[in-house]
Amino acid sequence: MASEALVTEGLTRRYGARTSLDALTVRVLEGDVYGFLGPNGAGKTTAIRCILGLIRADAGSVTIFGERDPVRQRAHVGAMVETPAFHGWMTGRQNLERAVAFAGQGSKEDIDRALSQVGLLGRDGEKVQGYSLGMRQRLGIARTLVGRPRLLILDEPTNGLDPRGMREVRDLLSQLARDARLTIFISSHLLAEIEQLCSRVGILNQGRLVSEGTVDELIARRDRVLEVEVDARPAEQLAAAVACLPGASLRPAIDGGLPRIALEGLDPAELNAHLTRQGLRVFALIPQRSSLEDVFLSLTTKELT
Repeated sequence: MASEALVTEGLTRRYGARTSLDALTVRVLEGDVYGFLGPNGAGKTTAIRCILGLIRADAGSVTIFGERDPVRQRAHVGAMVETPAFHGWMTGRQNLERAVAFAGQGSKEDIDRALSQVGLLGRDGEKVQGYSLGMRQRLGIARTLVGRPRLLILDEPTNGLDPRGMREVRDLLSQLARDARLTIFISSHLLAEIEQLCSRVGILNQGRLVSEGTVDELIARRDRVLEVEVDARPAEQLAAAVACLPGASLRPAIDGGLPRIALEGLDPAELNAHLTRQGLRVFALIPQRSSLEDVFLSLTTKELT
């Protein structure tokens, strides 16, 4: 069984009367690419800043590879919080050399290795002001790799990138997880990116973790949704039939399509039998595949109501 790379227990942060982070407990296993999802303002960046010790938590604890001491934790972690800042008039390598000198750790070999890992070796002599946004993001990730971390913590690493830049960063992170065997904790609100990249996901809303698991597990927990084709005329007949069946609820049709029925702990065969008993002829029950976006919107909308 994989060991725990990052554990937070009851992590809480308040700003006056407002609770930005509410008893956050997450467990990231070694080797995970863990997607930390949430709408804007959910508390993702606050959580990352607390984990990194950039701001003080009001309660709770952080453990990284078994270490509770913040100084010892830093030896294991490379982090990029929000958009990385560089001196445009300096080259990519010079920016990394400056970061190494400031941090007091790292060598020329470490810089070469990091630049190679992100695909910038050979472009490191160019001034950063000539870099694309995707190249700047890769340089930011290179900066996190110089100290040979075991855990990368990245806050919105594809924010502001065009589709090509997003794909470059996504492919890079997949490669780092696979080839360098890094554990990666990545916050984002870009659901399609996370669904393609991450092995496990936690969904944060209003400072609270509302769900956690693999993408498949999160989708499986969601209500099953079926499109239903019946001879109900008028449509109110179907609505009345569904309303008297516990565990079923009618959902609006999408783009003028068939009506949809959500099942909570109910088998489609039971739905079919019930509709038949209600005098409806059922021509088709068509399963609808949920996505991470469906799960995310369901959980965050529910929490806001």
